Amino acid sequence: MAKDRGNSEDYVRPIRRILVGSLVLLLVGIFLLWRIDSPRVERFRAALVDKVVPSFDWALVPVTKVAGMVEDFQSYARIYEQNQELRRELQQMKAWKEAALQLEQENAKLLDLNNVRLDARLSFVTGVVLADSGSPFRQSVLLNIGARDGVVDGWAAMDGVGLVGRISGVGKQTSRVILVTDSNSRIPVTIQPSGQNALLAGDNSAAPPVEFLETPDLVRPGDRVITSGDGGVFPAGLLVGHVAQGSDRRLRVRLAADYERLEFLRVLRSHGSEAIREPGAMVVTNPLPPVAGVPVEVVE
Repeated sequence: MAKDRGNSEDYVRPIRRILVGSLVLLLVGIFLLWRIDSPRVERFRAALVDKVVPSFDWALVPVTKVAGMVEDFQSYARIYEQNQELRRELQQMKAWKEAALQLEQENAKLLDLNNVRLDARLSFVTGVVLADSGSPFRQSVLLNIGARDGVVDGWAAMDGVGLVGRISGVGKQTSRVILVTDSNSRIPVTIQPSGQNALLAGDNSAAPPVEFLETPDLVRPGDRVITSGDGGVFPAGLLVGHVAQGSDRRLRVRLAADYERLEFLRVLRSHGSEAIREPGAMVVTNPLPPVAGVPVEVVE
């Protein structure tokens, strides 16, 4: 067995040397053929390329197939990831649908229970925002409605969702609105559901702070902020925004009105209520005459 193995090695070594030598000679010949600068050799090279290169298309077929398989696999992987993401979004949508149905039912119940208007005399006139002041120290906008439309100085202005400011300066055809964020703005507010009264003070920022709060521990971020009606400047119950905690650890109000897109404003016609200076003023001084058949109770 050892003798046979030695004989096979004796045959393999010469064949290997012949193959290596032939390959080296072939490569040297190709190199010399491409280095010779002669018109006849150039024609030979062109004819050789035209003859050999087109026949190598079969060698590129496996590479093309493998590249196509890799692209198909990558596309399948992307489709799988998109499918999984759509499944997760579908689960979220189902949860949101259930929450929306519950909120719709709760809203319907509240509408049935709260079928009341705060002030039947409260109406509004809508104006278009013409321009703003453009000053960092004074924030206001100009409306195209004025005294000819019955606008009175001090009326509240809203964008349809939340309070924007109040009328401060009325002309014949225009009026100016001082925004809630202006440093001169001071609005009495009530924070729900704790019922805490406070003062919303503008500081030329998008989230004005809450001042003079009696019990800050009862107020939480997300609480609803509405006008309290104190002072008789604004009607009570107008939405201002929600409580948020600023970076300076102060309680601020995230305003409900969209100050980036003030195009139309509603100016509320606020009619002042009768001032009650004495407790007896709340009692009717001229009662209705007694109705026949109804006994009248005499209180001594």
